Amino acid sequence: MDLDNKDAKPILVILVGAPGSGKSTFCDEVMRSSSRPWLRVCQDTIGNGKAGTKAQCLSSAARALKDGKSVFIDRCNLNREQRSDFLKLRGETQIDMHAVVLDLPAKLCISRSVKRSGHEGNLQGGKAAAVVNRMLQSKELPKLSEGFNRITFCQSESNVKDAIDTYQKLGPLENLSHGCFGQKNPDSKIQSSIMKFLKKAEVPVDTASKENVIGDSTSQTPGKNDSLCKDKEKITSPHDNSKLGSKETKGQADKSAGSYHNQISLDDPPTLAFPSISTADFQFNHDKAADIIVEKVAEYSKKMGNARLVLVDLTHKSKILSLVKSKVAEKNIDTQKFFTHVGDITRLHSTGGLRCNVIANAANWRLKPGGGGVNASIFDAAGPELESATKEKAKTLSPGNAVVVPLPSSSPLFTREGVTHVIHVLGPNMNPQRPNCLNNDYEKGCKVLQDAYASLFEGFASIVRNQMQHNENLGKKTLELQDQSEKCSINHSTNSDQKSKRDADHGPEKSKKYKGTHDGFELTFTGSKDEKVDSEHRRTDGSTRKAWGSWAQALHQIAMHPEKHKDHLLEISEDIVVLNDMYPKAQKHVLVLSRSRGLDCLSDVQEEHLSVLKRMHAVGLKWAEKFLSENASLVFRLGYHSAPSMRQLHLHVISQDFESKHLKNKKHWNSFNTAFFRDSVDIIEEVSNHGKATLKDDDKLLSMELRCQRCKSAHPNIPRLKSHISSCQAPFPAYLLENGCLVSACTR
Repeated sequence: MDLDNKDAKPILVILVGAPGSGKSTFCDEVMRSSSRPWLRVCQDTIGNGKAGTKAQCLSSAARALKDGKSVFIDRCNLNREQRSDFLKLRGETQIDMHAVVLDLPAKLCISRSVKRSGHEGNLQGGKAAAVVNRMLQSKELPKLSEGFNRITFCQSESNVKDAIDTYQKLGPLENLSHGCFGQKNPDSKIQSSIMKFLKKAEVPVDTASKENVIGDSTSQTPGKNDSLCKDKEKITSPHDNSKLGSKETKGQADKSAGSYHNQISLDDPPTLAFPSISTADFQFNHDKAADIIVEKVAEYSKKMGNARLVLVDLTHKSKILSLVKSKVAEKNIDTQKFFTHVGDITRLHSTGGLRCNVIANAANWRLKPGGGGVNASIFDAAGPELESATKEKAKTLSPGNAVVVPLPSSSPLFTREGVTHVIHVLGPNMNPQRPNCLNNDYEKGCKVLQDAYASLFEGFASIVRNQMQHNENLGKKTLELQDQSEKCSINHSTNSDQKSKRDADHGPEKSKKYKGTHDGFELTFTGSKDEKVDSEHRRTDGSTRKAWGSWAQALHQIAMHPEKHKDHLLEISEDIVVLNDMYPKAQKHVLVLSRSRGLDCLSDVQEEHLSVLKRMHAVGLKWAEKFLSENASLVFRLGYHSAPSMRQLHLHVISQDFESKHLKNKKHWNSFNTAFFRDSVDIIEEVSNHGKATLKDDDKLLSMELRCQRCKSAHPNIPRLKSHISSCQAPFPAYLLENGCLVSACTR
């Protein structure tokens, strides 16, 4: 980073880019960890959280600059006229004028804009594609002659990451060198073939709900070579599937094999491509296998954040694909998290444009190459590196189990396709010509196949968690050293809003007894499999601790064995445990844990658990009333996180003052003050009426603008928000008051 420390001054950064180019994300990333005071000025929210005017943006920016703050102008600013008024803010003051140009591929911007939801300016869905296209056609890149001191051009996601890093590291007393950086094509206006892409993109987006699309074979989070419509497969009945014939998926032949090395984007959602297990050479009944695939996908896809599962077969005529598609149509499965794909599982990116960092192999019990089918293809495509890596993990595999094998970077499958892991999985055998034949014992066979898919998805879950850990702590110490630094941070925590990415987790913080990896997704699993992972699977997957993340299972350990922790618990009974949150987000913050096995989170709750929910609510009320008897000024809310970060169903009983040094960032606040937090009374009603709870687990809820929970006013950072809520006397929202969601001295 080129620094000029002479006469440090505020900076006005005008972001230039189409909708979907990542302007707001750029601001959030810089402001999260920068030591320089920044203000983000966004016209979509400038009007007290609603869309405002350019004049309001100018006024807000001028005030911040006068106060010595640096400012991001988060507007499109795609032509000289849009930028000129902001450049006039320099006046006679000492302000550095910067432009950061997010000149990313049009296809990427359109893809992001179309797919996003909850956008501040409501620019999303099918209409977004036309808007982005129109704006890009009149794009006018900034020049130093307009009055800028520095212009940074970002023409790829890696360029954007570098620019974010530059501004994150810029201290309060430092300036950046002047000049123009990164420009490659000064005269570029719009990428070629954008209209062709637009025509392809608009139809599926506008009609997806009508056509019952299972999902598309491209990245949910846009990346290189994204396409909104390629390889989408409609749900059809088995007899309709014959119309597809053997026609190759359109557009696959246009992809270049190339090299994938160093092209894996952190924006790509983790994706597991897997073949149907046991239905080929092992001759397992296709209809029964399809039922199990859909059952397990429905169970696990709800708990995987933005991770995706893709069922792959070589031909459109595949019977198993046809059966799965028809059965999926009857289930409420997120089409962005599970879909089918026709293609070679060893060439999904190079020939189909589908990015899959993990693929599953229908292995043999010896874990050896050969035997034909998927097993032979994967070993052949991965080269000798896979065989060597497999030997290091396991020598054999028993039916119903899986083994995770990290793929060496020298493997052709890694360099060409971006595959980082292969998961060998072995299902039941119904072929008398093969070992361990079950002789048509489908009662046992179905159980083995269920275990096989559970082991496969659990292995994928551990990979996702480890990759999220790596991404969030890039450049930091290993996990062991991180544990040590966590202890230090507990002793030396400050009121800094965005000091450490470890604190970005939205759920209960780490227990001192169970520190470890940070879970980016809620990837805990229920059922018997989590309690009896095969010892071989336990070895190859890196142990139970690694599979769950040590602190993520701390509450589970406490609920299962409260006698070991009785000195730290407030209450213990046969079905309930109560304890203080280790990192309370308010004056009073306790957790009420269910001791029921298999109840990891709200998504596991069914009608049969209604009595458990009512019992937890009653205990929570008891503790709220106890605290009110000590301090009648407090107000309490009882509820659950839609996607908690820790295993074991737990109810939050939290006072609404939010006075706590542990409430440090946007995710902490929004996890308790957006729809992500589900009130206990509403959950009980939903489960009573519908047999399940409604989950509001969209990650975007956690990144929403900071707003007071009473008056809903917007605030730029946590310190400012805390200062406001300490004196805000506005009434709570009507929906909380009317539904009995709040507990206070007046409601007792």
